[in-house]
Amino acid sequence: MSSNGERVFIDLEERSYDIVVGEGLLNVVASFDGLPSANAALIVSNSTVAPLYASALRSALHSRYPMIFEVLLPDGEEYKNWETLQLIFDALLSNACDRKTVLFALGGGVIGDMTGFAAASYMRGVPFVQVPTTLLAQVDSSVGGKTAINHPQGKNMIGAFYQPRLVVCDLATLDSLPLRELSAGLAEVIKYGPIADTNFMDWLESSMEALLARERSALAHAVRRSCEIKAWVVSQDEKETGLRAILNFGHTFGHAIEAGMGYGVWLHGEGVAAGMVMAAELSLRLGLVDAAFVERLTALIARAGLPTKGPVLDVTDNAGRYLELMRIDKKSEGGEIRFVLIDGPGKAVVRAAPDALVREVIDACCV
Repeated sequence: MSSNGERVFIDLEERSYDIVVGEGLLNVVASFDGLPSANAALIVSNSTVAPLYASALRSALHSRYPMIFEVLLPDGEEYKNWETLQLIFDALLSNACDRKTVLFALGGGVIGDMTGFAAASYMRGVPFVQVPTTLLAQVDSSVGGKTAINHPQGKNMIGAFYQPRLVVCDLATLDSLPLRELSAGLAEVIKYGPIADTNFMDWLESSMEALLARERSALAHAVRRSCEIKAWVVSQDEKETGLRAILNFGHTFGHAIEAGMGYGVWLHGEGVAAGMVMAAELSLRLGLVDAAFVERLTALIARAGLPTKGPVLDVTDNAGRYLELMRIDKKSEGGEIRFVLIDGPGKAVVRAAPDALVREVIDACCV
């Protein structure tokens, strides 16, 4: 892999951009070629990531932007809210940032989502760049332009579609990732196999130990292939009016877990992992896949160090609580929950299912 990394192109006409994947990219000025010029840049990060990587990013950007400001947000999903979002606007306004100011999201999915939403909103839109430092963000949340904050009643319910100008995935940042966060990111990698590429699923089964050991070539392939699949989907359906919804495999159940447990108790990838098993089980009960496929997917998720059972959210009516939370899901229509299901290996479909059947799945898949 060259020092300038490998590139995956997101084709969205005038909103097109590159995803750069490589090692040591934060230390290479050329990683940020092609960005708009401006008098100022704002690095948005958190108290965990900034001490590790903000200095390198500053150095790479110094020749491009005369003034570079920073704002540090508290670390954690529980802070992905209006109050924390205001800290970004406060920094932009207090430094008299104009509409050419470029925002850089240095961190995981929470930082990326909030920075993107701030960029979409400040002066009705300023450019921003994703610099994801977690596996989950590199393979999913930094790509495709979804930006949002959480509401107590639902995850990512307040936001906008707003594309970055560039995504820079420095694989070296994954060395500092705690194992639990690495596993959580693998959930978003695993999802691409069942919905779009069974060969990739085969590769994941043979490479899981290498991924957990953070072997660079394995991580590079996982990030690049995940981004290629997402780029293909997003290029066809930017605003999620159809095909793009398949990228939410496991997320309808997973978001209910996150909201029901309280944001931050379960990591996003952990909720998605258990959610994929539940969605696969629902697919089985609807006659879309066989039991062998569900067992195969469940085993792969377990090997990644991820949960394969959902938590009990309500001891009185656990399934009822799940259903209540899932009706707020963005794919729901007229109060009808729509699930991303596996319609045979490598093919996904979005459809509804009877509440009674969903209850059976929840009862079977929660402990």
